[in-house]
Amino acid sequence: MIHSLFLINHLGDIFLEKHWKSVISRSVCDYFFEAREKAVDPENVPPVLQTPHHYLISIYRGKLFFLSVIQTEVPPLFVIEFLHRVADTFQDYFGECSESVISDNLVIVYELLEEMLDNGFPLATESNVLKEMIRPPNILRSVVNTLTGGSNVGETLPQGQLSNIPWRRAGVKYANNEAYFDVTEEIDAIVDKSGTTVSAEIQGVIEACVKLSGMPDLTMSFMNPRLLDDVSFHPCVRFRRWESERVLSFIPPDGNFTLMTYHISSQNLVAIPVYVKQSINFFEAGSCGRLDITIGPKQTMGKTVEDLKVTIHMPKAVLNANLTATQGNYTYDCTTKMLVWDIGKLNPQKLPNLRGSLSMQTGVPNPEENPSLNIDLKIQQLAISGLKVSRLDMYGEKYKPFKGVKYVTKAGKFQVRT
Repeated sequence: MIHSLFLINHLGDIFLEKHWKSVISRSVCDYFFEAREKAVDPENVPPVLQTPHHYLISIYRGKLFFLSVIQTEVPPLFVIEFLHRVADTFQDYFGECSESVISDNLVIVYELLEEMLDNGFPLATESNVLKEMIRPPNILRSVVNTLTGGSNVGETLPQGQLSNIPWRRAGVKYANNEAYFDVTEEIDAIVDKSGTTVSAEIQGVIEACVKLSGMPDLTMSFMNPRLLDDVSFHPCVRFRRWESERVLSFIPPDGNFTLMTYHISSQNLVAIPVYVKQSINFFEAGSCGRLDITIGPKQTMGKTVEDLKVTIHMPKAVLNANLTATQGNYTYDCTTKMLVWDIGKLNPQKLPNLRGSLSMQTGVPNPEENPSLNIDLKIQQLAISGLKVSRLDMYGEKYKPFKGVKYVTKAGKFQVRT
């Protein structure tokens, strides 16, 4: 299925490649580089590209492109899911998925790729199984391996590989049994100049950190499960029970994993947490412009908006910005034409405002060079969709674990049209 895998950084450099069936020249990536140049943002690169002799399927994670080369036609989503599993495995093993970390652990990276793919077909993709075969890196093990010439490869086969529950290893024991779940939602929205919402959607994910002894069987119930649309589950979830009762029933993996992802469309009236009043004008006479932006809370359910940041891509004609911010700080990069206003925590009593003049090289810029305004934010203890976990029960074990659920709302692709 997958013949080769290339890891490419945001500068377009190939810093790692792995081949399974046959060595494919790096020149096949030229088709990908052409598509990357045409895309405005890295996220806009088409995930599937067709070349005269290959298919290129890629994902973008942590400022890295995971590019796979396919010679025969296969289901693209199957390959995309596997690439996300590879990125998740690197994240779990090394704490982050970045070029520097991967380059520092090349031996383990190649060992993982060799186990995850057998002759081009996915084999072992569960983190619990991989950790029994290839031990995660630590300082002590690295020193011992250097002195003795050993490796991180285990000497015994993993027990879960032959089990009907391959995502959980046997004999798990903890002194403190706990299960925590993070419900994180990202808002993708487009707001026009008058403040009217053009489109708004929510991408949600439930991340789990489960450290329970034995073989626990968990159930999670929601107050309003009808909100959920286009759901995707971890293999541990019993799908038939979800279809009939709208209850998540599962034997969890050990450690961190993604329990579920979901999508809420604009048909469900997605609430926008902040409003933006903006005015960006360029004068025909002279070489200057005016900017005035005000942001305030809208639908926050009484929660505080944190890490608020406004990013504006200015036209090429803008040379500098002389502005005054009532809250936070702003920076303007003359090279990238990027204006960043870092507000921080939003104070409802005193709305932050940024206003001032823009010095320009020429008069009015071309219409296609209108500024694009993007917003980034975070709201703790709030799921903007209204999703709530009502119950979390455990069966199969006699102890009482510590349980907790945390809600976070973030801005995804939040754009205000100027």
